[in-house]
Amino acid sequence: MKHLTSRFTIHPASVGETYLQHMVFALGFSFRLFGAALAALVHAVLPFAFEKTAGKMITSMHHRLINR
Repeated sequence: MKHLTSRFTIHPASVGETYLQHMVFALGFSFRLFGAALAALVHAVLPFAFEKTAGKMITSMHHRLINR
């Protein structure tokens, strides 16, 4: 059982987080990615809409990942 438990905690610990903290961060990140994808999808159909939204969101997420 210890081996199974460690599979859930090794990576979060490597970035200085508990399992729950890492889950919250990753879920928040996935929602932001989903939002960026929706903005890009709308932009693909309506090129005048959300011209820089997806790019700004991704740049912001990259900055947050690098500076964790």
